[in-house]
Amino acid sequence: MTAVKAPAARGTSGVGQIAKLAVLLAFVLLFLIPVYVLVVTSFKPLEEADPSSAWSLPDQWSTYGWSAAWNELKGGLANSVKIAVSGSIISAVLGSLNGYVLSKWRFPGADVVFTLFLFGMFIPYQAVMIPLAGLLTEVELSGTIRGLVLAHVVYGIPICTLIFRNYYVTIPDELIEASRVDGAGMLRTYWSVVLPVSGPAFAVTLIWQFTSMWNDFLFAVFLGAPDSWPVTVMLNNTAGSGAVAVQYNQQMASALLASLPTLLVYLLLGRFFMRGLMAGALKG
Repeated sequence: MTAVKAPAARGTSGVGQIAKLAVLLAFVLLFLIPVYVLVVTSFKPLEEADPSSAWSLPDQWSTYGWSAAWNELKGGLANSVKIAVSGSIISAVLGSLNGYVLSKWRFPGADVVFTLFLFGMFIPYQAVMIPLAGLLTEVELSGTIRGLVLAHVVYGIPICTLIFRNYYVTIPDELIEASRVDGAGMLRTYWSVVLPVSGPAFAVTLIWQFTSMWNDFLFAVFLGAPDSWPVTVMLNNTAGSGAVAVQYNQQMASALLASLPTLLVYLLLGRFFMRGLMAGALKG
């Protein structure tokens, strides 16, 4: 009797798998439709780049849009690299140290301090923009890349601390106690015991912070200056004033060019990001 029902169960399971794959494929195609329009339009000459022919392939492939986009955005791309790379590394290091102290070296009021860190995650950017701009002006960092890095690092410390603290909670306390018995102090224990196993948490925080800083527009336009504007501001400026014909090919190429770094980061480090999540970096 069981042998009769088994083929039907396998057949039902096979149909279910096909249905799931069909749904997932439909979602993938739906997601890729805008990407298709971006790529196709970016390789069209200006006379073909028109909304009425957005779905059609170019009659004549051209790289003019890409070269114009590069000339327009190369300064902003360089600024974004400086801000996102340095800021994400500093945020990850500070978050690691904070998470280590708050999880393994308990002190009176540690829970209150951790709660205050978490509170910083829920303060909207707009609420502190004016005092932050005044502070950067006082320390002569307004309109500079260093000022933007400082703003991003300060705002990134809460989430980085949360990630590392919850990850370090999963490290057995016996390892920390064994290092203390061997005479290692706080920093020595961190360097020799905790840091070597912190790879998944670093992957999560670096990807998270890099993406947030690269895609930021509010801090950049409010606290930055033309010399320190990242690619997001430069991308916004490619829209023009409407006084001339809209160069859709350049705008589409600019959008793709501005998104390539974050796409590459996820392609190269995405598996480490998922390992970090699975290892408990965002649990707790």
